[in-house]
Amino acid sequence: MVVLREGMCPGLDEGLVGDLRAAGIKTVEDVVSSDIEELAQRCNVSYKALFAIRRVLLAQHAAFPVSGADLYEELLSSTAIVSTGNPGLDKLLDSGLYTGEITELCGGPASGKSQVCFAVAVHVSCRLKQGVVFIDTTGGLSAGRLLQMLRAETSGAEEQMEALQRIRVFRLFSVFRLLDCLCGLRGGGLQQAAVGGGSVKALIVDSVSAVMAPLLGGRQNEGMSLMMQVAGLLKTMAKDFNVAALVTNHVSRGLGGEPQPGLGASWGPVPRTRVLLERVDGGVGHTSVRAATLIKSSRRPCHIREELDLRWWSRSEGRPSGKRTLDETDS
Repeated sequence: MVVLREGMCPGLDEGLVGDLRAAGIKTVEDVVSSDIEELAQRCNVSYKALFAIRRVLLAQHAAFPVSGADLYEELLSSTAIVSTGNPGLDKLLDSGLYTGEITELCGGPASGKSQVCFAVAVHVSCRLKQGVVFIDTTGGLSAGRLLQMLRAETSGAEEQMEALQRIRVFRLFSVFRLLDCLCGLRGGGLQQAAVGGGSVKALIVDSVSAVMAPLLGGRQNEGMSLMMQVAGLLKTMAKDFNVAALVTNHVSRGLGGEPQPGLGASWGPVPRTRVLLERVDGGVGHTSVRAATLIKSSRRPCHIREELDLRWWSRSEGRPSGKRTLDETDS
């Protein structure tokens, strides 16, 4: 509810605001839902003046209906599907990461969350020739690792350097720095992050729980507010700039021992799609195979499971570029 203030619209001066509050009218909702004729008599003001104020407040604060056809046209013009570069993960995500949405990878330690984020960043920058903003809150990202993965994509040193230039990395370790970074990107920094041609198509945060979890629990009410601010900024940027937002989250254990996404119930509705990554049991020694389970989606049935080989992104032979999905959607 929006509280009435002096100067919100022409004619709404300090005296009238005081008279309205004396009559029990304190918010815009109170004004538009009241009988204007009766309210004018109670406040001893002109009916025409109060009616005009009501019309202006309605125009400023009321929601206007939009047809389903208009929404569908907006969806077609603004949504692209960004391939992750891994056929199994693309299949699980219904072709890839969708722009305008937040996709979450959750899992325990060594489940492959960061590896997938690195690989997606490399694939988008090298194969799709699009920009990537990578926010590293764990200190796990290194230029050497990105270059190693790029060498599996292309043997040309010039092309490798161009791909690295398309990945803009922000390294920060507090939620306040994260908020500052997101606000700066929303204020115009996201377009400036596009280097070497193309536009920014992927915004990756690895990991959102690393900076949020220490502020949650107990009586730390401020942490919940900060978490919702981060969620709001990520959603706004994904929608307004038509980028695919990919975030990582840790897991906790429920009463029955089953894994649950971290950050609590308030964070639950934030991602549009959520994938749980787990190590595959029964492997001998170190294995790169991970089980990916779709636990939240608005497009596909949940609890679909695929096995991913994290080494797939390091194979450069006989592999499709993933460019077709993005290009077709943009056209």
